[in-house]
Amino acid sequence: MASTSSSFTVGSGASSKPKSTKLLEVLNALEEDECGHSREEIFIAPPDNASGDFTDEDSGDEDGRRGSHLPGSILHAFVVPEDSGTEEEEDLPPATKRQKAMVEPQRIWTKRDIRPDFSSWTASDPHIEDLRSQELSPVGLFELFFDEGTINFIVNETNRYAWQKNVNLGLTAQELKCVLGILILSGYISYPRRRMFWETSPDSHHHLVADAIRRDRFELIFSYLHFADNTELDESDRFAKVRPLIVRMNRNFQKHAPLEEFYSFGESMCEYFGHRGSKQLRAGKPTRLGYKIWCGTTSRGYLVWFEPSQGTLFTKSHRGLDLGGSMVVKFVDALQERGCLPYHIFFDKVFTSVKLMSILRKKGVKATGTVREYRTERCPLKDPKELKKMKRGSFDYKVDESEEIIVCRWHDSSVVNICSNAVGIEPMGLTGHHAGAAKTRTQVHQPSLVKLYQEKVGGVSRMDQNIAKYKVKIRGMKWYSSFIGYVIDAALNNAWQLHRICSHDAQVDLLAFRRYVACVYLESNADMSSQGRRSRRLETESRFDMIGHWIVHQDKRTRCALCHSQTNTRCEKCQKGVHAKCFREYHIR
Repeated sequence: MASTSSSFTVGSGASSKPKSTKLLEVLNALEEDECGHSREEIFIAPPDNASGDFTDEDSGDEDGRRGSHLPGSILHAFVVPEDSGTEEEEDLPPATKRQKAMVEPQRIWTKRDIRPDFSSWTASDPHIEDLRSQELSPVGLFELFFDEGTINFIVNETNRYAWQKNVNLGLTAQELKCVLGILILSGYISYPRRRMFWETSPDSHHHLVADAIRRDRFELIFSYLHFADNTELDESDRFAKVRPLIVRMNRNFQKHAPLEEFYSFGESMCEYFGHRGSKQLRAGKPTRLGYKIWCGTTSRGYLVWFEPSQGTLFTKSHRGLDLGGSMVVKFVDALQERGCLPYHIFFDKVFTSVKLMSILRKKGVKATGTVREYRTERCPLKDPKELKKMKRGSFDYKVDESEEIIVCRWHDSSVVNICSNAVGIEPMGLTGHHAGAAKTRTQVHQPSLVKLYQEKVGGVSRMDQNIAKYKVKIRGMKWYSSFIGYVIDAALNNAWQLHRICSHDAQVDLLAFRRYVACVYLESNADMSSQGRRSRRLETESRFDMIGHWIVHQDKRTRCALCHSQTNTRCEKCQKGVHAKCFREYHIR
């Protein structure tokens, strides 16, 4: 994901953005900029009081009635540069930089192809085979991540937080699932005001939501939703208030992740939905604000591991690597908890360096990524200007003799540098491109590492695309409310990815998958105790989910939903009259 780069200037005449630039300064610079910028996303850090006793809140609600500007703590939060891994280098004086560069061992580069010594991929995945045999429904797959332990944890922490505020909330797991159902539903059915779900007007009333939970009860629960004990927060961690949820989600994501050879690592963005009044780009598009998330995914987009970025405040650098390289190492460590297998990681130039390739090689992990020239440790390749004068498909390459790390410079539409510790030039391939005014398609040579990189690097982008389609629209006043929506969307994306792997015959698309989960959660966990509730429920797929259906006695005889004759028994979950003899047939497709 693109972020606001360090090219933003604060005030006229400044040649570069200061390291401590704050959000308000960047927004003002955007307004004063006459030329405009092509980038529209700004990664921001959480507020300084993120782990304080009181939760920092946005100054405006979703209707804009309570103000139209971000709070000062957000406006004065630091903007994280795109190449945030260079922060420590910028702190060093020039002499120290030169001295540090001289300490680096000199590598011997040779013109030959790489000879990697990694073992081939032979691992099997018994866990996925077990999931296939279980034939889980979409709800069952989603609850692999929001399992009973996670639901009970959120219930307990929310009740504790409300009690600390002298409110007896009494939240139950059933009510929390109704709240989750509404949040999921808001991804594909959204209103300008969330209260419109409960309005009686025929143009907005949504009876599935209105029958599940009362409006004021939803608002009360959502306002007290909490994920950590405020008395035990780590003040050095700006995401301390959601840290227990991050730990649980990472554990569940890794536990049920498909065991694959190829993975992608990159940056994602969790949008912050605060109001900024008239702050806009000259092009007319509002600047997107949000928190940077480091993400490790499979090549198809399953999120295996994630960590919100805080710069170097919470994450220390690893063996002299920059921040980006250190996060790659943390992801690899998480992968290797399932076994030290020859995984192959792909990432872009924000993370890649020859030093990182060396560290991953010692861990037994393959890696390939585009690389900036100053991170190639003086690899003597042809000058980019000279390479541009040659025909498309031309390339130059060198290999480090001691550690079998290759750096290749390839010319296609532009010159790109690619580094790998596992894939080389051979076997050469061909790729097509359009050339000339007539846009005729021609074939150019393509090294093997370039081809593999282009095929496997897009996992994080695929996940972002899936999340962006139907992301949770309802937001709260707390600064981390959008992050909670991001976690829910990521869990739904992962559940859908497992559905695609495990259900070859009856696959559904992502929208149908989300609708299934939302409808089942709202119908199965609806509050039927209140007077005036509709006794007639929508017949959704929850009728066939084989979960929680019990036959109970009813005082008033009703018609059987299957044979339509009178009966004095009903299904407790479906709220339908059903004979005992019809009960099994009614709940089977």
